[in-house]
Amino acid sequence: MKFKYCPICGTKLEEKYSWDEGKVPFCPVDNIMYFDTPKPCIIVAILKGDKILLLKQSYIFKDSKVLLSGYVNNGETVEETVHREVLEEAGLKIKNLKYLGSECLESKEIIMLTFMAEYESGEINKSPEVEWVDWSNIEDALCEMNEDKIGKKIVKKVLKEIGYNGEKAYRCESDNSNA
Repeated sequence: MKFKYCPICGTKLEEKYSWDEGKVPFCPVDNIMYFDTPKPCIIVAILKGDKILLLKQSYIFKDSKVLLSGYVNNGETVEETVHREVLEEAGLKIKNLKYLGSECLESKEIIMLTFMAEYESGEINKSPEVEWVDWSNIEDALCEMNEDKIGKKIVKKVLKEIGYNGEKAYRCESDNSNA
């Protein structure tokens, strides 16, 4: 979030030099700097054997399936967020959560913390915010996620993590790269 006015007193912020951070919005009244803060979000690839959980949410992508994701709430760890979001959006419990790295979605000021996990228990119980959710063959995931560049990066990481050596999963990639 980029601040223009002080959230404490409402004064228009000035730019002040802050060593290696460069120019930072500064409130001269409250003597405080406001650094840009991206919104933390989790995104998780959930595996069940050779299946991966995919969702359809048209407000994200009109013609593409996506991985499960959600915003981190104040007072919870990112791991707690993953478990909460999976339960809320799909009605499932997961295990063996593994961090895969982060992605930046600059256009929406989001930092996406990426994970993979294994299905533990439960039956799919679709949240009202989700149009469709179901297990898809992991070899079809990249084809079904045609608009979701970040999700596709995560699926490629998952394929490496599980030791996938086939070519079928990459058949829809324009560069045919499994990197």
